[in-house]
Amino acid sequence: MNGVQHKGEDDDRVFKALASPIRRRMLDLLKESPRTTGELCAELPDIDRTTALQHLRVLEGAELVTGRKVGRERHLALAPLPIKRISDRWIGEYTKAAVDLLGRLGGE
Repeated sequence: MNGVQHKGEDDDRVFKALASPIRRRMLDLLKESPRTTGELCAELPDIDRTTALQHLRVLEGAELVTGRKVGRERHLALAPLPIKRISDRWIGEYTKAAVDLLGRLGGE
């Protein structure tokens, strides 16, 4: 598999993970501070633990969340690099194009 195709698949996983409001809420909570799985689930009382764990698997598959075992607990943390990669590739490029367009419009 070539690097461009692999990068595209990684981006697809990130976009899929970010498509869910529940997963975005999880990321917001982890952005505030790392949490155990139990703490994260407690912050989401509107969904059951099994559903929360399914969402966490999607986030981990997109490499947006990292987890490590400490005794019986699983400690979760935000992994911001995939979001930065999306920002650099998509948002940054579109912002640059918009600024260039505005510059051309202002110069006319």
